[in-house]
Amino acid sequence: MSGISGPSTAPDDRLIDAEEDLVPTPPVAAARRTLRAHPALLLLGIVLAALNMRAALAGVSPLLGEISDHFHLAATATSLVTTIPLVFMGVASPLAPKLARRFGTEAVLLAALVLLCGGILLRVAPPVVTLFVGGAFVGTAIAWLNVLMPGLVKRDFPERAAAMTAVYSTAMIIGATASAAAAVPLENALGGWRGSLASWALLAAVAALLWIPQAVIARRGIRHGQPAATPARPTTTAPVGSGSEAAAAPDASRLSRTPLAWQITLFMGSQSLVAYVVIAWLPTVFTDNGMSKSTAGLIFAYSTLLQGVGSFVVPLLAGRMRQQRMLAVGVASLMACGVVGLLVSPTGGAWLWATLLGIGQGGALGLALTMMVLRARDAHTAARLSGMAQTWGYLLAAAGPLVLGAVHQVTDGWTLPLLVLLGVCAGLATLGLGAGRNLKV
Repeated sequence: MSGISGPSTAPDDRLIDAEEDLVPTPPVAAARRTLRAHPALLLLGIVLAALNMRAALAGVSPLLGEISDHFHLAATATSLVTTIPLVFMGVASPLAPKLARRFGTEAVLLAALVLLCGGILLRVAPPVVTLFVGGAFVGTAIAWLNVLMPGLVKRDFPERAAAMTAVYSTAMIIGATASAAAAVPLENALGGWRGSLASWALLAAVAALLWIPQAVIARRGIRHGQPAATPARPTTTAPVGSGSEAAAAPDASRLSRTPLAWQITLFMGSQSLVAYVVIAWLPTVFTDNGMSKSTAGLIFAYSTLLQGVGSFVVPLLAGRMRQQRMLAVGVASLMACGVVGLLVSPTGGAWLWATLLGIGQGGALGLALTMMVLRARDAHTAARLSGMAQTWGYLLAAAGPLVLGAVHQVTDGWTLPLLVLLGVCAGLATLGLGAGRNLKV
């Protein structure tokens, strides 16, 4: 990668853009030096953005029954409430690098938070169609946040990437936990499910306010129509054996032909599939087996809270290991044990199954995010790998709530859907054995 012109060419001064093979223009580079002089602001911005990355989704699950009853939706149609955001989390992911190149990572993060706020509010408008259109906006916003964050962490905290991954993945879990735990109480306090869902627009608005000065500073000095970043290497193909950066750095098409990149992508997708099936249906599994709605919501929130343990501890452990294969098998096994428990005694051991699922899910999420960073040679590659994993991973994950909801509707029970979920956990362990090897993309 080429450096930014200036008195120093040390890696810390290059201030590479978080997306694709780009370097920022000189005004953006100067602005980022200013921002990096205030790491607390960067950290707070990342944490606040991360708090929003699951809150708008987790708060829906405890209210699915009320939403379904209000609009008279069947189980398959109800599953679209959680599936549509996941579909757009995959479909919209490739847009993030292009937007970052044109406007800068900081500006796109701000736009994502504004879009998230608008999508949350649109989702509670009266017509049923806005429930799904708002969900599409929510998914698009979260997709941009998902793709931008690993490259941003690799760029601004290169020496503490694993620790910072633990911080922002834990913040994601905290946001989801608060949303799940508060869903029913907010419904009661605000007069219905619409008030409960709409309340999370406030969190997105607060995060957006914090990113406004960062976006403004990063765009300072850029003329109208001028891109925020330019290619980091020439577009022409260098001769074989020339030793140039063009020959050394693989492009996106080569990344998609790399088995390790696909193992990481499918690991991300498989753990996301399990996570979003649990987000969509775990409270319903409990209530269908006779548990009260309030208790089911409480256990779901408890499980989500415990994800914070796994999402914080596992990346720290992963960063100290040359290989993460056994960690991958371990987190997949915890989730598998939780699913087996739901099959054997859904309500009798609900707190234990929630514990196993929570720690396992959080660990799998943290490990997937960490492997995107550890397996990449630089921030450009981390961003491309993140984009690939988010795009295909979330498209895979989107099938989970929809397919399992349809199977539940056809079989009128949860045995077969949970057996399918158990198979996904087994596949996750197998993928982790490949993705956890000490190799670089």
